[in-house]
Amino acid sequence: MDKDLFAHRVSVIVGDITRLEVDAIVNAANHSLMGGGGVDGAIHRAAGPELKKACQHLRDTDWPDGLPDGEVALTEGFKLPARYVIHTVGPVYAKTKDKSHLLANCYRNALTLAAEHDCRSIAFPAISTGIYGYPFDEAAKVVLDVLAEELPRNELDVTLCFFSDKDAEAFEAAMQEVL
Repeated sequence: MDKDLFAHRVSVIVGDITRLEVDAIVNAANHSLMGGGGVDGAIHRAAGPELKKACQHLRDTDWPDGLPDGEVALTEGFKLPARYVIHTVGPVYAKTKDKSHLLANCYRNALTLAAEHDCRSIAFPAISTGIYGYPFDEAAKVVLDVLAEELPRNELDVTLCFFSDKDAEAFEAAMQEVL
């Protein structure tokens, strides 16, 4: 893993993802795409009612059964400072089944979709680590592996936006172990 690449292209912050001036923010959505709690609800509230209409259109045209775990869908950002919202559904953690590939797909597919839309910057929340119960340390390793694989392939600057100092510090500790 290239330490210099991470230092120049990955930022770890604590803050409100809905206020970030980046090309795309990633929404930790639910399968319905119709909004919910946590980051999903905050993004829907900040973007305004147009986001829900756009998500309904996605359901009507592309995802009638809901967005599957690890897949991504793109909408405009509407009232957000970000041009786009990339919606992804993280896996619900299960001790008896390894779902790390689905969590990795959330990040990998979001990075690919952002690059396809000529984005230069993207911000992620901590996908699946809230109500979906994914252990933070395990999720951090998945994120770091994906970034190590994907950053050399694109020009995106990545912001990892955490809700709490504790989460940001834990991620930075995991990053120092790997780098």
